[in-house]
Amino acid sequence: IVPAGWWDAAMLHAPGVWSRCGDVWWLILAGTILVALGLADDRFGLPVGFRLGVQFGIAAAIVWGLNTELSLFIDGGWLTKLLSVVWIVAVINSFNMLDNMDTLSSGVAAIIAFSMALVMLTIPDPGTDRPQLLVASLLLVVAGALIGFLFHNRPPAKIFMGDGGSYLVGFLIAVGMLMATFAAGDSGDGAASGWIGSRPHAVLAPLCAMAVPLYDMTTVIWIRIRQGRSPFQGDHSHLSHRLVDLGLSRTGAVATIHLITATCGLSALLLTHVGIWQAIAVLGIVMCLLTLVGILESTQWRRPDK
Repeated sequence: IVPAGWWDAAMLHAPGVWSRCGDVWWLILAGTILVALGLADDRFGLPVGFRLGVQFGIAAAIVWGLNTELSLFIDGGWLTKLLSVVWIVAVINSFNMLDNMDTLSSGVAAIIAFSMALVMLTIPDPGTDRPQLLVASLLLVVAGALIGFLFHNRPPAKIFMGDGGSYLVGFLIAVGMLMATFAAGDSGDGAASGWIGSRPHAVLAPLCAMAVPLYDMTTVIWIRIRQGRSPFQGDHSHLSHRLVDLGLSRTGAVATIHLITATCGLSALLLTHVGIWQAIAVLGIVMCLLTLVGILESTQWRRPDK
């Protein structure tokens, strides 16, 4: 619940918002390059090494150029920045790999973007004690665009995201999470800055929200390597395909993944507002949920491609 008084006209002129608006132009430029990369890959089939090289280059430029990195409450220096670059590339490719059924990747991305926007609106910036409007607005724009896209992407789909769309969506969500602050909350007397950093487990909220795309990417890569194939070779070993192999319809598989993602998104929101023991319980619920999914569909992991 957002404390009263935050949503006044003066909030829109908070220096924390306007001082970072210039970053948006760099995000637009970087996103445009990624869209062009995806379109070229859809049209000509670019080598994997080239695609990853451009993605890592864009991610490094954003992390070092905008001084945006993971909030790990440690002085990691170059290591923290390197992990931030890996995070951006991993999120980009997780959404790209998840884009294998109508409304799947776009629906998952919309749920994640919306849930993380709620997190940003309920965790004030420690410098201003106001909602993190810039990041929240970015994520809400992504979620709104995806909701509009879903209307045309529902079966039978009239338009598709393609690599260009999935690259852009993954990039904006990944960078939005890096730009966010997870170090503030309610001190009990309404002052957000009274206990900055007292809930370091809040930094796990993005990982919690992204649990489904990362689970799908990790298991797909593991299955392909286990079968002696390239981890970048397309096949039907994705979570959605494995659920279909269990007997679900394609629509049912997509709806199931959306529901799991929504559960993880709600868990991420809850994670940022509870103490350490409750946070352990929330993370345990997410882990149990993913483990249950893994158990139910693990019998399909070794099945040859159809």
